[in-house]
Amino acid sequence: MADIEEDDPIDDKPMPLLDHLMELRTRLIWSIAAFVVCFIGSYYFSNRIYFFLAEPLAEVLREQGNPDPHLIYTQLYEAFFTRIKVAFFAGAFIAFPIIANQIWLFVAPGLYRSEKRALLPFLAATPVLFVLGAALAYYFVFPFAWRFFASFQSDTGGGGVPIELLPRVSEYLDLVMKLIFAFGLTFELPVLLTLLAKVGIISSKGLKRSRRYAYVGMFVIAAILAPPDVITQTGLALPLIALYEISIFAAKMVEPKPVEV
Repeated sequence: MADIEEDDPIDDKPMPLLDHLMELRTRLIWSIAAFVVCFIGSYYFSNRIYFFLAEPLAEVLREQGNPDPHLIYTQLYEAFFTRIKVAFFAGAFIAFPIIANQIWLFVAPGLYRSEKRALLPFLAATPVLFVLGAALAYYFVFPFAWRFFASFQSDTGGGGVPIELLPRVSEYLDLVMKLIFAFGLTFELPVLLTLLAKVGIISSKGLKRSRRYAYVGMFVIAAILAPPDVITQTGLALPLIALYEISIFAAKMVEPKPVEV
């Protein structure tokens, strides 16, 4: 046992409870300060950020013959609170690596060297997969989904009354944020399943046996998280299925090997 501890040392040292609480307070202060700074910077650029988020819809409206696409707000405070939401959304996104680093600095001293080596790849993969999921939503799903929704516009409408899309800024932002977070979080599936396989809770064989149920579950998750249209739900479900297959391969690589007797 002593040889194992010497080969795999732990960097932690005995600390009173008060010192641990002080360390936790320091990490929280750094995390909150990082978020506040990113929030203030994001609020300054909130209009540009919102224009970036609204560009897929604007492009679709231009394709359908609207040379001057615009969004509206119907309450006096709506535009202001929309800017706050944009700043909060962007600030949390930008500050996440700093906050994750503070969490790591608090937890890492209590881990063995082997545990750190095992966790670091998962920590590195988490923001990358989240960004990939968000990019998939923005660059591929949004154009198809917005084009589908905007197709219900009509020059004549019912009884000769035109039907025109006039999206509200707050409703559009809520939908965009929901989809970006949904795609980003669901893209963490390989990290979660691989980590569970690493500690022996699940196995690649078990994931293979549950494949058919997992596929159904992916479409159920997509139906819950995505808007009620086939395009968006399929755009979320199919990547989830692909990520599940990747998870099976990754789980097979990291799962504990059976001990030969």
